[in-house]
Amino acid sequence: MVEESNKERKVNWDLLDEMREESRIKVEALKKRVEYKYNSKLKPRQFQVADLVMRKAHPYQLENKLSPKWTGPFRVTEALRNGAYRLEILEGGAIPRTWNATNLKFYFS
Repeated sequence: MVEESNKERKVNWDLLDEMREESRIKVEALKKRVEYKYNSKLKPRQFQVADLVMRKAHPYQLENKLSPKWTGPFRVTEALRNGAYRLEILEGGAIPRTWNATNLKFYFS
């Protein structure tokens, strides 16, 4: 009984590396499927200089649940890399920070 248990334990010990490798492959496959699903629904947004955009409102700008979720319009003054943009108010005042494209949407008047 003890010998059989020891033999089974040795066999399981030998198969441990294979089981780990199989698990790693399954996790990588799952990550690829999730990435593909996410990227298939992603709508990339790129803005040009002088485009009119609206930006997502900060939580402190929301007075209640019926407050507008977007503020603006603003004008894009500079397109930086990785989807970052500098904005200005239509009257000409620059906004001091950059905004990511995920927090912006086109303004249609």
